[in-house]
Amino acid sequence: QPGDLFVALTDVRDGHEFVAAAFAAGAAAALVSKNYARKSGDGALIRVADPLHVDDPLNALRAIGIYARERATKARIVAVTGSAGKTGTKEMLRVCLATCGKVHASEKSYNNHWGVPLTLARMPAATEYAIFEIGMNHPGEIAPLSKMVRPHVALITTVEPVHLGHFSSVEEIADAKAEIFEGLEPGGAAILNRDNAHFPRLADAATRHDARIVSFGEDQGSEARLIGRAGLRHDGSSVSASINGLPLIYDVGAPGRHLVQNSLGALAAIAALAPDLIAQPAHRMNLQVVAQALRAMQAPIGRGASETRAAPGGTFLLIDESYNANPASMRAALAVLSRAPCRRRIAVLGDMRELGEHADRLHVELAQAVVDANVDLVFASGPHMQALFTALPKHLCGK
Repeated sequence: QPGDLFVALTDVRDGHEFVAAAFAAGAAAALVSKNYARKSGDGALIRVADPLHVDDPLNALRAIGIYARERATKARIVAVTGSAGKTGTKEMLRVCLATCGKVHASEKSYNNHWGVPLTLARMPAATEYAIFEIGMNHPGEIAPLSKMVRPHVALITTVEPVHLGHFSSVEEIADAKAEIFEGLEPGGAAILNRDNAHFPRLADAATRHDARIVSFGEDQGSEARLIGRAGLRHDGSSVSASINGLPLIYDVGAPGRHLVQNSLGALAAIAALAPDLIAQPAHRMNLQVVAQALRAMQAPIGRGASETRAAPGGTFLLIDESYNANPASMRAALAVLSRAPCRRRIAVLGDMRELGEHADRLHVELAQAVVDANVDLVFASGPHMQALFTALPKHLCGK
């Protein structure tokens, strides 16, 4: 955008090829390698020339991010990771904390080795609350990002069989997610899903980092607990919960049982981040008031966003879950489809990637979720989804 600093990162393409286009679009300056040759039309160039580091603009971007973190002295920070639900939980935290003060959060899914420092670099000095999404698909990727962010609260939504092509077990995935505790500020809190089978393993890891553990879920031992059954609707959910003993009733504006679960984690994180919201229940910004902001929660594009479209003879509802998929998110999407207010349900399913040798089995195991969702017709794409297609009742298979 006009006025931005363009950073010439190298990935599939070399960002230095786009410096001229960045200046044409109004960039204020470009951060480039020290060996970059100035071209006609280039504006101000900031060259990486630190002899202690590799000549890589990404290192400079990290340094900018670290500085931005240090100058935002008032910021209380939450970091979110998990096998599924990171972006939705980040958005819940964003809408809730916006009722309390100046909020800064990751855009889209900027959660990797360049997205996290970019989000840090963009953080205004006056930020009061910041939410960072941190992702991974290999061991060792979360720890350095968490150490940059230095969160006061670390939230793990769930641990599921994803990225198994890069891990030998789900336990190894849990250990990789637990790396988020390595950057936790002293006295920080770990927000963990007590309903997840890997809760004890994550709790042990959090304890080793002197974190205060706060759990969420349906389990009776959860500090943030669902009371009764959630009122699931096609357009959202009604929730009755107890957060650290404080009863709350609120609505989530986007549909899905998984969002109800993650709303408990988000509110537990807010209570840990800003304990006055519970300690002073009569305060105008108490947790009950903050929770009401979840009514405005909308499913992100590619993660459940829906729209009605015209078709010959009527309309159809399109539910967009195209961003990515794993077994947990696929089941959640099918459950949302099951509540869609329509006469006929069609599922168009593509391969779930990075599942390694377990891929075909994990695809086949989705068959019951398809049946339970009252799907009328399935279209499938990809060699692994072929395994699911073959396992489905024949009358569900689209031609």
